[in-house]
Amino acid sequence: MSAVAPANTTLREDATVISLVGFAHGTSHFFHFMLPPLFPWLMKDFGLSFTQVGLTMSAFFVVSGAGQAMAGFVVDRFGALRVLCGGIVLLSLSGLVLASADSFAMLVAAAVVAGVGNSVFHPADFTILNRRVSTSRLGHAFSVHGLSGNLGWAAAPVLMIGMAEAFGWRASGIAASVVGFCALAFLIFNRSRLADAPLAVADTKRHAGGAFAFLGKPLVWMCFLFFFLTVMAFGGLQNFAPPIFERAYGISITLAASALTAYLLGAAAGTATGGFFATQGDRQDVKVAISLTVAAACAVALALAVFPAWMVVPLMATMGFGAGFSGPSRDMLVRRAATSTFGQAAFGRIYGFVYSGIDTGLAVAPIVFGPLMDAGKYTHVLWGVAALQCLAIATALTVGTKSRQ
Repeated sequence: MSAVAPANTTLREDATVISLVGFAHGTSHFFHFMLPPLFPWLMKDFGLSFTQVGLTMSAFFVVSGAGQAMAGFVVDRFGALRVLCGGIVLLSLSGLVLASADSFAMLVAAAVVAGVGNSVFHPADFTILNRRVSTSRLGHAFSVHGLSGNLGWAAAPVLMIGMAEAFGWRASGIAASVVGFCALAFLIFNRSRLADAPLAVADTKRHAGGAFAFLGKPLVWMCFLFFFLTVMAFGGLQNFAPPIFERAYGISITLAASALTAYLLGAAAGTATGGFFATQGDRQDVKVAISLTVAAACAVALALAVFPAWMVVPLMATMGFGAGFSGPSRDMLVRRAATSTFGQAAFGRIYGFVYSGIDTGLAVAPIVFGPLMDAGKYTHVLWGVAALQCLAIATALTVGTKSRQ
């Protein structure tokens, strides 16, 4: 039989598991931003264009996306905790590769190593949460999971830029590696609370078509597409928001960077709030649609470039809140779509595949938006962000309707 989320675990037990998994997820998101804050230094030292430095992030997320789809099977077979620790080791090593880079190829190598490490987190994290946390608290678990990721994003630019300004960008790579190894030590110290034995026998009813049967279900691909669209929109902001606002609005790079920080903090606040609504009712798709509509409206307002410069920060914060609010409802929507068809013994492979849409979107974003930046079409990136969010709304509503049917 497959494992199910326990019904009678205590609040303290649930809170401990949620906190540990959230900490691990924050670490992975920290490494998402290991390279982008250093783009100005790397472009200068290696003579690179926006498109070229963007390609390092494409390499990161291509590898992470492909690896994530495969990592789900490894999680189901060997257990989530061991796979999670292995991922953190690779992230830590990527910082050392960055610190020793002497060419563009070495920068890409650092991104690839980090991408392999990053690939394990969603299948491992969600497997642990779904099997170890009470069903009634899963909404809050998903909220903390998303919130910790946003905090990891927000923390990375502060440390990476601060170290680069004080000691050079190579010191930033070493600092990132130290963060990873400290996280690994913390998880190993608390391993007894996260131990999750691999399932030897799957639910044969749910796997009658074999381990890859889920790939034949349109609903799974719709979930993948939803993640691809929403995260590709975020990828445009993640990589290029500061130079966009600096050049389109004529503001300082410091204020432009603070707009991205405002987005990330707004997303964190939205994620925390969304956790209180995610488990209420079965219309998570509608909640996702409403919150993404708010985000898209803010993107349009910024793309018009007719508002005063001081509006950039509050609009980015509001956009982040809307995107973040959708997160816990999105995760519940995917969980319902997955368990209604495949059972819970396949959490790793299903979450791994569906959430690889995140990495795919982040991989494609620099390729699409980098040339627009090089051509000086800065507000076109913001129009693209708004269009992607609108397409994601339609996809979420389709997933919700089909999963209820």
